[in-house]
Amino acid sequence: MYGDDDAFEAIVAEARPEDRAFEAALRPRTLDELVGQERVREQLSLMLEAAMGRGRTPDHVLLSGPPGLGKTTIAMIIATQLSAPLRITSGPAIQHAGDLAAILSGINEGDVLFIDEIHRMSRPAEELLYMAMEDFRVDVIVGKGPGATAIPLEIPPFTVVGATTRAGLLPSPLRDRFGFTAQLDYYDPEELHRIVVRSAGLLGLDVTDEGGREIASRSRGTPRIANRLLRRVRDFAEVRAGGVVDHDVARDALSLYEVDELGLDRLDRAVLDALCRSFGGGPVGVSTLAVAVGEERETVEELAEPFLVRLGFLARTPRGRVATAAAWRHLGLTVPAGLDQLPLPDDSP
Repeated sequence: MYGDDDAFEAIVAEARPEDRAFEAALRPRTLDELVGQERVREQLSLMLEAAMGRGRTPDHVLLSGPPGLGKTTIAMIIATQLSAPLRITSGPAIQHAGDLAAILSGINEGDVLFIDEIHRMSRPAEELLYMAMEDFRVDVIVGKGPGATAIPLEIPPFTVVGATTRAGLLPSPLRDRFGFTAQLDYYDPEELHRIVVRSAGLLGLDVTDEGGREIASRSRGTPRIANRLLRRVRDFAEVRAGGVVDHDVARDALSLYEVDELGLDRLDRAVLDALCRSFGGGPVGVSTLAVAVGEERETVEELAEPFLVRLGFLARTPRGRVATAAAWRHLGLTVPAGLDQLPLPDDSP
């Protein structure tokens, strides 16, 4: 039912030529190997099996969710299960309709086209994609002005797999052309523990149950972060702990790399520290906060803020960012009088 290992290796080689060995080792190859996302796995399995049973290409698939939850991996698994080539591009790389037309002209029947960050495609390219997804044809415009000519280009049936971290930015006509939409959720600690144990086995690393759980608990609900932390703990264990990762080794390694027991890293703590110590808990604008920690606004807004909001340490208000009582406690600071009783305003940009 699933594609063979050679097909998967070819997909990985095309997708990540600079890091193919590591990716091939840790990425799940089948839906059965994919940890977590049970509902999405079941839905995808049914859709793909039904399409293969009918001898048809599957509906287009849209995968949405925060970074690091496995959207690229699922796209690779879809192609592997279909025994189909995977063609990979990204929204920022498609800024003109001609860019997309060039990609589509090389599509063969049954191919899977993976478009990462699909919400960042240009509007002319999106409009061309509408027709390609629905009618399997595009009109290529040759020339300009009154002498311009539209040349129809027939495209064999194929499947688009789009990935986005901001589904709300996709225009409705594009969203409506996806036959299946999956929202990926953050992983719970038990699922992340299974991922860490699996990855450690593939890397030949001896990890105790407690060591794996310590890494999982600091991984912010994200498999990509769990695997990244595992690699750093492996370095620490091989150099300073005889190659075995137990609870103490994992704790000491992650402390060295400035990842605390909740998964906060240096940037997260810098943001909270500036917010509480320098600005009295806020409200303060995100641009001012970014200057205070020596980072770009986008870095604070996209990397630190979402996790701090999830933990309940930071709130976005109409007047700016505000530290909650939990943030003050986490930093070991005295909670300002009355903060526990103050209702937080609704979320605001």
